[in-house]
Amino acid sequence: MIPVIDLFAGPGGLGEGFSALRDDAGRRVFRIGLSIEKDPAAHKTLLLRSFFRQFEIAPNQYYSYVRGELAISQLIEAFPTQYGSAQEEALCVELGKHDWTDIDSRIRRAIGDFKNWVLIGGPPCQAYSLVGRSRMRNKNPQKFGRDKRHLLYREYLRILAVHRPPVFVMENVKGILSSQHKKEPIINKIIADLKHPLDSLPELKTSEWDSVTYDIQSLVDRVDSRQSSLFGKSPRDFVIRFEQHGIPQARHRVLLVGIRSDISRDLSTLTPQKQIAMWNAVQDLPEMRSRLSGEPDSPEAWLRAIGMIRDSLGKTSCGSQLRDFIHKSLGQLTARQSCGGEFMEWRRRSEWASDWFHDARLGGVLNHTSRGHIASDLQRYFFAACFAKVRNRSPKIEDFPIALLPKHKNIKKKNTKATIFADRFRVQIASRPATTITSHISKDGHYFIHPDPLQARSLTVREAARLQTFPDNYYFEGPRTSQYHQVGNAVPPLIAREVAKMVADLLG
Repeated sequence: MIPVIDLFAGPGGLGEGFSALRDDAGRRVFRIGLSIEKDPAAHKTLLLRSFFRQFEIAPNQYYSYVRGELAISQLIEAFPTQYGSAQEEALCVELGKHDWTDIDSRIRRAIGDFKNWVLIGGPPCQAYSLVGRSRMRNKNPQKFGRDKRHLLYREYLRILAVHRPPVFVMENVKGILSSQHKKEPIINKIIADLKHPLDSLPELKTSEWDSVTYDIQSLVDRVDSRQSSLFGKSPRDFVIRFEQHGIPQARHRVLLVGIRSDISRDLSTLTPQKQIAMWNAVQDLPEMRSRLSGEPDSPEAWLRAIGMIRDSLGKTSCGSQLRDFIHKSLGQLTARQSCGGEFMEWRRRSEWASDWFHDARLGGVLNHTSRGHIASDLQRYFFAACFAKVRNRSPKIEDFPIALLPKHKNIKKKNTKATIFADRFRVQIASRPATTITSHISKDGHYFIHPDPLQARSLTVREAARLQTFPDNYYFEGPRTSQYHQVGNAVPPLIAREVAKMVADLLG
């Protein structure tokens, strides 16, 4: 198996795709030799998945643990050797702060005598995200210019220069294409540094390390990286639109593949696939109600809270068709008992990509707990989902009845079109790919409203994980907020598996 070193691994989406690739004989093509993640909760997820991969067939005790029937200490006691191997593979440290001699020795140990190996991972670049960047610049422009997160990719460069992987795969948010540092587009510097990593690290140029160069190739366009620093094309040619490649989510990310210059082979490109509606990915999961927060919760209280929307509608001009649908849906609402759970018994299986998602041994669904919402938000979610059913689009703030508008200083009730929060409440349209699942889903569910008005809730962690194409037996550790954050920051494993196929073909 070809060793893989996974840096800034998060919960392991990119590594999961590489690990899942099998050859014609059913054997694994890649093995994760080392994965590094600094967040403790994400690392726990990573560690558990590493343990799962220690077996060709996972033991029953794994399923008992994720169902909440077995303590982690009992799992470790039952399989100390395999858990020890997982601990050796999944490391919880922060690159740049941890001793580099230890990191280097671990990488060498993980690679062993293999000539072919792959470095994967995207340096964390939250500072590049379009929303976060504009807010940070406006709030503190001097601090924004000094933010070292802009240059965290240099942690990646040192390993490229020292360890010289034959291939690397670097993932990042699309915001790096417009991000600037010292008034220069940072993508230009990233590209130049990736092509010649040692040149940007003067502290290493006098060492024993020989210079190494890389050709940077696109996964979607055949681009010759040797033409110029921008490959003869716009950097936007390196953006993968995941919804065009069989992922049920309109997620756009930059994926760069570096091929060491002494390897004179080109990478193939991803084959476009038909779009997958988000409903195909989640429709088989158990239905449930949301929780009522801010006051005592019960099925009856939840039902009453949503029913109060009748007063909010009043004589609003939302149109007779929408009004009739809302009243019809109110008549169909029931006082649902279930709010989900970290494990729910359930036997129905996904019709889409069933072989990828389904695991009969699991006997149910993991990480499928609904959130709590205040009564007014329940009414907004219900209205928004009804609106989407009738109009086939998510409502803008201007589409809401005045009585349902949030009491927010940036929402102008006299001129809702002028608000900066025009899309504050966004329903996922069942017939289309979902909007981008981001780490923001950990803060609230307003941008990720379930399309079924009778559930009146935001997406669960498992639904978000389905849209990110994580297998159903992939368990996310930590508090629910952290689970959302892990899922939102991850690379979809199904797209990662496609990339792994291309890398495997390249390495022969």
